[in-house]
Amino acid sequence: MEIKTAEFVKGIIGTNKILENKIPQIVFIGRSNVGKSSVINSLVNRKNLVKSSSTPGKTRQINFFLINKKIYFVDLPGYGFIKASKKQIEKIKKMIFWYLFRSNTKFEKIILIIDIRIGLTELDKKILELINQNNYSLIIVANKADKLKTNEIIKKLETIKKIAPNNKIIQYSAKTKRERKKVLNLIFDKSIIVNNNTNNPTINNT
Repeated sequence: MEIKTAEFVKGIIGTNKILENKIPQIVFIGRSNVGKSSVINSLVNRKNLVKSSSTPGKTRQINFFLINKKIYFVDLPGYGFIKASKKQIEKIKKMIFWYLFRSNTKFEKIILIIDIRIGLTELDKKILELINQNNYSLIIVANKADKLKTNEIIKKLETIKKIAPNNKIIQYSAKTKRERKKVLNLIFDKSIIVNNNTNNPTINNT
């Protein structure tokens, strides 16, 4: 599936009517500074659809982008290191937790973006565990592959696969758009059914 149109719809910080409509949602999540905004921009072939910044944690709300007039790309705030007050950091964590696990929103897929050079951090692993516990369809996009040599990429991917053996993992480069079509094919693949359950997992503050 090729992306022909992409437009910003709105940003929310809590319950909103946009969560009640039946438009499918593809959710993008990841630590601050892994290039999440750049990945989304590269997938939709737009330079500045999602605003990026050199300041970690610039996104402070849940942003909805309408893709091809029929599906949402949902950009969540980055987690981990954020240049903000402790109160603001806690607020962002609670918002992410609420949206993913308590808003009763049904997601088509969740895209976990990581820096391939760093791999899955402890916080990534916690998020990954919670996502898998809730039976969400998940794709791990290992961004910044352009910064590594082929043999280094292979080793990094092997390490990630050992930690997440049951998840789809793909190398990517927002800069060169390496494997863009493959990522889009995985995103729009309907072969995996998403089943939400009623568990209420918890996130440890880190």
